[in-house]
Amino acid sequence: MREISLDTETTGLEAQNGDRVVEIGAVELINGVATSNIFHVYIDPLRPMSAEASEITGITDDMLRGKPKFNEIADGFVDFIANDYLVIHNAAFDIGFLNAEFERIGVPLLTMDRVIDTLGMARKRFPGAQSNLDALCRRFGIDNSAREKHGALLDAELLAEVYLELNGGRQPGFELAAAKQSSQAGKGANAAAVSERRPRRSTSRLSEAERAAHLEFITDMGTGALWTGPKRDG
Repeated sequence: MREISLDTETTGLEAQNGDRVVEIGAVELINGVATSNIFHVYIDPLRPMSAEASEITGITDDMLRGKPKFNEIADGFVDFIANDYLVIHNAAFDIGFLNAEFERIGVPLLTMDRVIDTLGMARKRFPGAQSNLDALCRRFGIDNSAREKHGALLDAELLAEVYLELNGGRQPGFELAAAKQSSQAGKGANAAAVSERRPRRSTSRLSEAERAAHLEFITDMGTGALWTGPKRDG
């Protein structure tokens, strides 16, 4: 199953008042696990960053100058997310901003029925506890030490790990299956090694003359030879 862990950064907090998207980070998930397939872009918002947003993200107007406009990255973004579920923390915020951008350029809007909101998941699982991304990383022992500022791609990567933990973490069944396969492979290799160590029947080095002399010697001893054993009837 393919899903997309997604985050955005913006010029401010009010999409309806003209604030714009300045960064999109998205990470592909296959069966809940992040792959190396990502989408990441900075966007020229055609308006200044607010002081508050710049402080939180570290993104400045100078950094965004000359970056592509939203309409220039929209097709690539839509192709990347395809029709798959979007995993977002506090989804109403990001979807509101993305839909405001889509509406400006006449692209079909995203619907909430394809969104998985990890904020709601966290609040349901840990009622009354802090449920922001940093708190969830601490709860699940996820290293977020690189998160000195908010960044869309880093946050999408951290969110992918949080989402995996909210769903129960790595499924032990997969690990057991892998261990079983490894064990069976090891047993097969050990069996082959044991087979290689088994003594093989030696080839006789006696010449025909020596073999004939040996048989004659045994015959002369009659039934007294211990190794001939008693004669069996039938």
